[in-house]
Amino acid sequence: MSLASLPGRILVVDDDPALCDLLCEDLQHRGHQVWSALRVTTARKLLQQQEIDIVLTDLNLPEVSGIDLCAELHQQRPDLPVIIMTAFGSLDTAIAALRAGAYDFVTKPVDLDLLSISLDRGLQHRRLQETVRLLKDQVRRQQPDDELLGESPAMVKLRQQIARIAGLDSSVLLAGESGTGKELVARSLHRQSHRCDGPFVAINCAALPENLLESELFGHVRGAFTDAREARKGLFVEASGGTLLLDEIAELPLSLQPKLLRVLEDHRVRPLGGSAEIGCDVRLIAASHHDLGEAVAAGRFRSDLYYRLNVIQIELPPLRHRGDDILLLAMKFIQQISRRFNKSVAGLAQPAAACLLAYSWPGNVRELRNSIERAVALTLHDTITVEDLPDTVRHPTGVPPVPANLFNGQTILTLEEMEQRYISQVLQQLDGNRTLAARLLGVDRKTLYRKLKER
Repeated sequence: MSLASLPGRILVVDDDPALCDLLCEDLQHRGHQVWSALRVTTARKLLQQQEIDIVLTDLNLPEVSGIDLCAELHQQRPDLPVIIMTAFGSLDTAIAALRAGAYDFVTKPVDLDLLSISLDRGLQHRRLQETVRLLKDQVRRQQPDDELLGESPAMVKLRQQIARIAGLDSSVLLAGESGTGKELVARSLHRQSHRCDGPFVAINCAALPENLLESELFGHVRGAFTDAREARKGLFVEASGGTLLLDEIAELPLSLQPKLLRVLEDHRVRPLGGSAEIGCDVRLIAASHHDLGEAVAAGRFRSDLYYRLNVIQIELPPLRHRGDDILLLAMKFIQQISRRFNKSVAGLAQPAAACLLAYSWPGNVRELRNSIERAVALTLHDTITVEDLPDTVRHPTGVPPVPANLFNGQTILTLEEMEQRYISQVLQQLDGNRTLAARLLGVDRKTLYRKLKER
């Protein structure tokens, strides 16, 4: 394939204006779009402003060496091929260039035909990487997210919402009870977005004191405070090109909220103790199990920051509203935890499944996973039994209460009469669903139907 058949967008970095002009003229003649820079600072600006496919740089530059520039670009954009030109074609120089992440190494005076072959290979490499990335992205989108299991209407709706907004860069606010999987949703949004090859960074705003939280988020310069022995980037800069999750955003101190608002509006961050601002390209996801609207009304959260975060809101359903998803999740956890514990636990006994369905799960999916982990660790059987479950799941309200109608005056009911009344109460609570009632009562449907006929 000739170079002209594979046009690319090339940046030439060399402090020799005559050589820059020669290279640009030849490359444009071969069908490429070309930009040139005599200084590294100019090259950095062009890389921010233009979509470049390949960089051709001299080894000896006035500000930093071509090898240092190559190492910088390889760290920031590992998919961007860099070719280094030098008049010193020693083996040591070639090794240093390759260690810095250079795609290729050419010597001066530059043979334009040989350079075109090297550029052609670099562009093909770039196209191949982009194709692989797109295919991976398609696979990610086509495969169901194993972490967001469930076929209940609430979960189907949640996955549809994620698919619709994943490709946007708008801020997202995840609301829902603790343990419903807000970080899993954030990771799913990241994986299905165009930022999927960038970093995913998460921090719990309630886990750190105010001074440390400010340093973690925005970074600091050396000497900014007593223990600041070296500079730190901060999570906004570390997450640049990817996604940043601020969990428990309602716990963010009021003093830090204006600074966060400014970063969201300007896409620039000023480290603690610093005078210069650093650009950051981050998609922000915030999460809270508190009602931020109430926090705004109570004066604990700035209304302007709330509206900036709440561009798109996703409400995560509690586990008690997800029906048979409880059993689907339980089976998934049993498989995962059994492998980790090297135990052969195949599933749930029917009465144990009924207990899981009857429990309200105030701790949601996190509580379910912990309960299954305990059960798998303690069970002596190949299936989880009721006895393996925590007491809170087996007896949600402690000692089962005595029904108000257990006694009729001074007459004690027979066991048969009490059983019939209890069955009636269960059916009433379940809106007549006999299948679910049988599961809850720990009997098969035929037994329940027989008992109902005996009334």
